[in-house]
Amino acid sequence: MEIPAKYDPSGIENKWYQYWLDNRFFHSAPDEREPYTIVIPPPNVTGVLHMGHMLNNTIQDVLVRRARMQGKNALWLPGTDHASIATEAKVVAKLKEEGIEKSSLTREEFLAHAWEWKEKHGGIILEQLKKLGASCDWERTKFTMDESMYESVIDVFIDLYNKGLIYRGVRMVNWDPKALTALSDEEVIYKEVKSKLYYVRYKVEGSADEWVTIATTRPETILGDTAVCYHPEDERFKHLAGKRVLVPLVKRSVPMIADEYVDREFGTGCLKITPAHDINDYNIGLKHNLESIDIFNDNGTLNEK
Repeated sequence: MEIPAKYDPSGIENKWYQYWLDNRFFHSAPDEREPYTIVIPPPNVTGVLHMGHMLNNTIQDVLVRRARMQGKNALWLPGTDHASIATEAKVVAKLKEEGIEKSSLTREEFLAHAWEWKEKHGGIILEQLKKLGASCDWERTKFTMDESMYESVIDVFIDLYNKGLIYRGVRMVNWDPKALTALSDEEVIYKEVKSKLYYVRYKVEGSADEWVTIATTRPETILGDTAVCYHPEDERFKHLAGKRVLVPLVKRSVPMIADEYVDREFGTGCLKITPAHDINDYNIGLKHNLESIDIFNDNGTLNEK
């Protein structure tokens, strides 16, 4: 037998992987052996493998193959995640190419398009894992929108709600004004920008001509202000304790409050508080029991407030 000077994977890897599959070497069913199970962290149905997946899945494969060689009943369970935000964006883009607006569809009609897209494009990562030689039990492949998976998730949420462990409330979220949905922190791409400080005067209520000047990088949120804050040890503003100021344009009367969160060296040392539009302001608002005024519509335009 002549051994080639160079390794050619095309004639080897497909042959032996298919042999493993044909003989169901990766299949697992409960028996008397010690179980060893790894549930694959489900990759997004929209994506393709990257180096992070490669490293993660290689380690899992090594562990599950070692367990098999030790005589354990080893199961590496494969599956994909519906990645709803990313999938929706893909489906919406596809529909636009076909001249269809998502808003013109019912929930059921849109889901039908989403399932169609998933069936066409959703298996890419799983096929790439097979190319890597991943020893998953492919007969058990799961998708997070499968009926059994979906029902289990709903059951868990209902159980948590009944136990009082989850509830609805006003919270700061990452909001997508185009998709009209909340996003997790992991979906947000942060970037630093060189912005400007805008100096704005708030008139002290009841005074003839006394003003408080604040510095802000977000003048567009002034309409949602519900307080002006200073550091409790800042001598410049102590005389304003208990007083109120008027928010420019809307002339809303809001209290002057003191909180150690304020940086006395930044801007003017006075901070406008807009609980609905900044996480730090939101926390200060909770602490001082301030009103939270949301000045935006879901699509990012200004509302009547």
